[in-house]
Amino acid sequence: MNRRIFLAAAWLVVLCCPGSANEPLWKSGAAKVCITPDQPVWMAGYASRTAPADGKLTDLWAKALVLEDHDGSRGVIITVDLVGIDRKLSSAICVSLNERYGLTRDQVVICCSHTHSGPVVMGGLAPLHYLQLNQQHQTSIAEWTDTFHEDVVDVVGQAIGNLQPSHLTWGSGTATFATNRRENAEGDVPNLRSQQKLKGPQDHDVPVLAVRNLDKKLTAVLFGYACHATTLSLYQWSGDYPGFAQIELEEAHSDCVAMFFAGCGADQNPLPRRTTELARHYGRRLASAVDAVLMTTKMQDVTGSLNKTYTEIDLPLGELPDRDEIVRNSRSTNRYEVSRAKMLLEQIDRGVPLSPTYPYPVGVWSIGDDVQFVALGGEVVVDYANRLKSELSGKQTWVAGYANDVMAYIPSRRVLGEGGYEGGGAMVYYGLPAAWAPDVERVIVDEVHRQVGSISKTKIDP
Repeated sequence: MNRRIFLAAAWLVVLCCPGSANEPLWKSGAAKVCITPDQPVWMAGYASRTAPADGKLTDLWAKALVLEDHDGSRGVIITVDLVGIDRKLSSAICVSLNERYGLTRDQVVICCSHTHSGPVVMGGLAPLHYLQLNQQHQTSIAEWTDTFHEDVVDVVGQAIGNLQPSHLTWGSGTATFATNRRENAEGDVPNLRSQQKLKGPQDHDVPVLAVRNLDKKLTAVLFGYACHATTLSLYQWSGDYPGFAQIELEEAHSDCVAMFFAGCGADQNPLPRRTTELARHYGRRLASAVDAVLMTTKMQDVTGSLNKTYTEIDLPLGELPDRDEIVRNSRSTNRYEVSRAKMLLEQIDRGVPLSPTYPYPVGVWSIGDDVQFVALGGEVVVDYANRLKSELSGKQTWVAGYANDVMAYIPSRRVLGEGGYEGGGAMVYYGLPAAWAPDVERVIVDEVHRQVGSISKTKIDP
């Protein structure tokens, strides 16, 4: 009798415990929507362009992956083929997601691929693009941005509607075409690479999250890489190498939604570049790195819960200019300096003083017990990924840049001290009034550690 009672109790545990053979730990749903403009819209990323897009090399996409753990905790990762979105648009999308689906801010991560062959987005890089354009082009950008907003909200709803029991696994591959652009002259890269003499830090990890249904069919794959999407500078819409990588994976795995997030690649370029053939080549290499993880390595099961945090911290800027200095800048021969100065003067004249800080977004998810997914805003240099991986969990720590708000370059203390484009020169194109303060890296890294600690405490003491 005791043996029968024991067996019955054991069977009851198997049937009722989440993650048993009869009940997967996760539910997931994925969906995608084409966001390629159907009217002439100016392209983002390069100041040298003199006209709107005149064709299409590939479509542009917004994609959504919804994950739900065994306790019903839900999160959505959104990837978009855009150079970036600003805080205002990101916040508006999240408000709509809350109103439509009840999603809170910490449940949403919006990742931009940073392709330089997508449209200008309302609010982003205003001195570089928006303020340089006439009213007709500005109107086209505003109309497309409104449509994009609705498309993103709708695709998240489709992904929620596609929720089904799923198995999640993770792994990490390698791709080596990213090159530190601060340390290596573009024309020298082929010879330096052949001699194994490339200089500067890089991050060649390719993190992979695979989602399979109960029939073990791949339904979604999320992957990342730390490299600028700047292979191309044409007048045709394109997802650049990340777009080609996603196309390769979706063709190789029918009915799979392939999703790319950009890592900390602000100082990394795909080199050499400038041709469609190279963009396709890098896309194939990245897709092959992902497939090597999916097909030829033992991926780890994702077990445990989905835990999420999100905060906007006060990231300090350096010394702010006074009004007289801004007025002088408004008379500069540099038209982008003039555009920024006019923006800042209009703000001051509205009675809104320049802020010494910026509300910088930091989010951390633990996807199960192993994967730490860190989402940082802005164009983040590679030092952050390398440091966080060394201080946290190595290849199990995935660091996305260009997430939730792309407001400026985010230099490390080293890069800030060295100066140059990533160290402060690019701030004029984003419209911020000054370079970052020297402790910018410490403030961001401390916040990541705080959130990781908060999640760990939640797991121990739910």
